[in-house]
Amino acid sequence: MKIEEVARNCMGIRTEVAKAIVEKDSVIEQLMLAFLGGGHVLFEDYPGLAKTLMANSFSKAIGCGFKRVQFTPDLLPADITGTFILNRSTSQFELRKGPIFTNILLADEINRAPPKTQSALLEAMQEFQVTLEGDTHKLPGPFMVVATQNPIEYEGTYPLPEAQIDRFLMRLSIGYPSLKGEAEILRRRRARKTDEVAMTSVSSPAVILEMQRAIEDVHVDADIENYIVSIVHETRKHGQVEVGASPRGSLALMKLSQAKAAVAGRDYVLPDDVKDIAVPALAHRLILKPDPWIKGIKPKVIIDKVLSTVPVPKARA
Repeated sequence: MKIEEVARNCMGIRTEVAKAIVEKDSVIEQLMLAFLGGGHVLFEDYPGLAKTLMANSFSKAIGCGFKRVQFTPDLLPADITGTFILNRSTSQFELRKGPIFTNILLADEINRAPPKTQSALLEAMQEFQVTLEGDTHKLPGPFMVVATQNPIEYEGTYPLPEAQIDRFLMRLSIGYPSLKGEAEILRRRRARKTDEVAMTSVSSPAVILEMQRAIEDVHVDADIENYIVSIVHETRKHGQVEVGASPRGSLALMKLSQAKAAVAGRDYVLPDDVKDIAVPALAHRLILKPDPWIKGIKPKVIIDKVLSTVPVPKARA
């Protein structure tokens, strides 16, 4: 598939999702970038801001399967991955697949489940497979985990371990709509006279897989690679950072930059592509020292400072 086709397909998907999601074109695009990059997304935002609607509408637009799991303290790993059940008629154990065997899995309020259950996602997120009773089962492609968590409610929650947070390609926030946008939400709801938003599938899993393969052909110049690595290295040297981004952060920055370029219809990455996705790709990977953390300094501020200090590659004549 040519890059021009990727850009055209992405525009069609974004237009379709925008039927359900008002004023959030940039978030829709970032979710698209993560999917093209073959990664997973962590939505950290307040309740009622359409996180579930965003994931569900996106899955409908691209024609992929969608499953939602509400994470609770009593949720077991088998409730996600599935388990073997005895078939009395055949006296054989048969696999009853869990909701993880889909294209887009919404892990709602992921931090409400204990670590043992959270860890059930790790193999799926990294290897795109699930091991049950010693047998490995490949997940359908494409596969993506969209997890959500509330940034203000911590009572009765289990914070995600850093190893799992690092496996998310991006951390996104939808945010509140503007006054005009919220009025548009009400107008659309009155017009359709139902909560359900009619969506049309404008793609398919096979097409999405082709788009993901096409992203690999987007050229990344050596200067851009050095720029990406320099940004990540600066996060490790920053005085307010305890632990900086890992090499997985560098890979995330590169893959998302390639996807960003392809969505714009280009087969090469620009420094601006790297800058545009640096915060959602790296901020969640930083662990701040106690003093800035207590003062309420956000990792986004650190990334912005790093971007302002690392020299931008100059265009070649």
